[in-house]
Amino acid sequence: MGGRRDYYEVLGVSRDASQEEIKKAYRKLARQYHPDANPQDKDAEAKFKEIAEAYAVLSDPEKRAQYDRFGHAAFQQGGAGGPGFDFDTFARQGFGGFDDLFDMFFEAFGGGRARTRPQKGADLRVDLELSFKEAAFGVEKEIQVPRSERCEVCGGSGAAPGTKPETCPLCRGTGHVQFAQQTIFGRMVQTRTCDRCRGEGRVITRPCPNCQGSGQVRRTRRIQVKVPAGVDDGFRLRLAGEGEAGALGGPPGDLYVYIHVRPHRLFQRDGHDIWCEVNVSFVQAALGDEIRVPTLDGETILRIPEGTQTGTVFRLKGKGIPYLHGHGRGDQHVRVKVVTPTRPTERQKELLREFARLSGEEMPREEKGFFGRMKDAFMG
Repeated sequence: MGGRRDYYEVLGVSRDASQEEIKKAYRKLARQYHPDANPQDKDAEAKFKEIAEAYAVLSDPEKRAQYDRFGHAAFQQGGAGGPGFDFDTFARQGFGGFDDLFDMFFEAFGGGRARTRPQKGADLRVDLELSFKEAAFGVEKEIQVPRSERCEVCGGSGAAPGTKPETCPLCRGTGHVQFAQQTIFGRMVQTRTCDRCRGEGRVITRPCPNCQGSGQVRRTRRIQVKVPAGVDDGFRLRLAGEGEAGALGGPPGDLYVYIHVRPHRLFQRDGHDIWCEVNVSFVQAALGDEIRVPTLDGETILRIPEGTQTGTVFRLKGKGIPYLHGHGRGDQHVRVKVVTPTRPTERQKELLREFARLSGEEMPREEKGFFGRMKDAFMG
């Protein structure tokens, strides 16, 4: 990582922190180390850029997922947070632009800003468990998602049918009130959220009876999720617009589906390859044979050559996991385990001794019974 600090450590949050916790931690640190509050302090400026870089990645769900999986290496080609990080671009996009800068700066002095802009709804998370084969070949699943949706009676306005929200008479629709104050930076206009409309710039005199003026209602929706072939444990699907309803006409958030794959009793996954172990008898291993082995597509024939040793691995090309969003499949590796008889019969023992003599092997000493051992002890 070239000595670069962990982004979660930079913001002082845990790895499972919510977006709201990340944003809150970022704003607190940004106010503390903002160059305007620390003039001519190079260390504070460097710290501020480090904080901004961490937030640019962790505030973006896609970039955060890449960072969680690959660390700083996910952005080695100059992505956000990596070499080539453009602070000016971040200020316009990743940081949220001038409006968020304005919000942060005035909040530092106890102020606020009108929330009259449309606001995107919150993202949601659902965990989905799949079998090994479902993850390998893809599947369509129905999930139930409780979420807030725009009220169909008032259309999201919060006002009763036939009426509409009115401009707040206290702030005249701005959502905030202002007054001048002398600060260490000189005379500044401080902004505070309007107490009457709570920053929305409008008031509802007759609330909608269906949503009680919130403009939103709670629903549990059934959503079909198409899981592509080749997903692995921890994979995440993004369903755009399936999250919580937005506020003030804003778009809904997104739904993230996290995949959990149950272990298989026979197969183990290694990237796009799979491994399994099959037992063969001593005779099959010595003389060779054709055996049936399980695959994800059903049983197939595998030829075992004579003289096969235990631990030998055979490859079944194209019998592994399909490539995600691509063509072709990985391979299946079959490890052979030669099973030795545990309770051979006398006839089997006789044949094995004969085999040993023909092979020039030293004959194993026969185990004598209790009375045989006693006879040797007394009679020498």
